[in-house]
Amino acid sequence: MKAHDIKIREVKSDDIHLVQEIGKKTFKETFEASNSTENMQEYLDNSFSISKLETELSDHNSAFYFALTDEKVVGYLKVNWGESQTENSDKNALEIERIYVLKEFHGKKVGQILYEKAIEISEQKGVEFIWLGVWEENPRAIHFYKKNGFTEFDKHVFQLGDDKQTDIMMKRPINYD
Repeated sequence: MKAHDIKIREVKSDDIHLVQEIGKKTFKETFEASNSTENMQEYLDNSFSISKLETELSDHNSAFYFALTDEKVVGYLKVNWGESQTENSDKNALEIERIYVLKEFHGKKVGQILYEKAIEISEQKGVEFIWLGVWEENPRAIHFYKKNGFTEFDKHVFQLGDDKQTDIMMKRPINYD
């Protein structure tokens, strides 16, 4: 598979079950080994419920994108701006809330292409910087973001069931050349 084999398309409201499926699968693949079954199940049930996804998909300050290869969804991106940012409601910022890729497609540029879509959206919105939170125990993701110019600026708590975990907050400026 080559990078040009990956297509990006915006998620539509009738894609809700695909969002739920790829969201649950990628989150579970990424974090299941490091968390209790109970905490994982509670998070998946709450964060990827149809009602929560309906709310997120109808938010005019958020957008979801699928990464597809051969019409198969292999990853997705969720970005937020304005008041929809999970923490930083700076109007000059865009948040990458989620970039998740199926494990079998790790190392195949899917995450990079989704990240580049987030940068493109940031430029369209005219924001000064892009930011995100990444679990401190996810060295693969931390390395990916550092490689793409992000620096740490803060920390926050991410609640997974009854487990309080620490996310590293990272950001990078948007360069308009």
